Amino acid sequence: MKTKLLVLPLLGAVLALSAAPGSPAQAAEKNLILATTTSTQDSGLLDTLNPLFEKKTGYFVKTIAVGSGQAMAMGQKGEADVLLVHSPAAEVKFMAEGFGVDRRLVMHNDFVVVAPASDPARIKGTKTAAEALKKIADAGALFLSRGDNSGTHAKEKGLWKDAGLNPEGQKWYQQTGLGMGQTLSVASEKLGYTLADRGTYLAMKKVLGLDILLEGEKSLLNVYHVIAVNPAKWPKVNADGAKAFEDFMVSAETQAVIKTFGVEKFGAPLFFPDAGKKDEDLGK
Repeated sequence: MKTKLLVLPLLGAVLALSAAPGSPAQAAEKNLILATTTSTQDSGLLDTLNPLFEKKTGYFVKTIAVGSGQAMAMGQKGEADVLLVHSPAAEVKFMAEGFGVDRRLVMHNDFVVVAPASDPARIKGTKTAAEALKKIADAGALFLSRGDNSGTHAKEKGLWKDAGLNPEGQKWYQQTGLGMGQTLSVASEKLGYTLADRGTYLAMKKVLGLDILLEGEKSLLNVYHVIAVNPAKWPKVNADGAKAFEDFMVSAETQAVIKTFGVEKFGAPLFFPDAGKKDEDLGK
């Protein structure tokens, strides 16, 4: 009997501690794991948005910047609460397999092909990505691919396929296995071509010896969505935090920040807000 009397007050104290404000259990509920593409980090956008979200909601965001493919792989394993990615075909598959809920359009920018001004493959002035890639292949000019299963890598592979080319195994085609910012640095150092999202390129332009040689084609559109990881598959994910982050990203306040982000520093926005629009209407 004495043992029971000692255990019950102790159990009550533990329960009270776990529910107390500032307790480890409560603190964990305010942590939010965001898996995202490197472009949102390298461009500096999340350095602006995350503090605003944290101040508004009280959540603390742990950002894991990897390729979109790796971000979705984390979501499939329940290792992230919410995703901000830009690989539409893979996202549709992710949703169809039940790993995500409530996929929402956030913003877009575009991809550009960059290279040294010397342009050894002479792609400047070409009208399509297919034409530009054929010239690069014909010239055997160095092309740096991210090779990391990111949204950018997926786009690049699609562009090669559309051009009827397979560069895999060619000496002039090299995969870095790195994020966008690092791949741009390698392309600059090695004087090669690469595909980049405009936002990251503009954010790093001053330290790169690369110019935009192809831009503006509809096939180069780069669209970002926010996706909450499905709590029905992974009950431990922070569903409330993910919902709060989704709501924040498509809110009028955040969309206004996205609209002007980069204008003061680079003279042009790095992203264009799209909340409430339809994917099929972009680029028209």
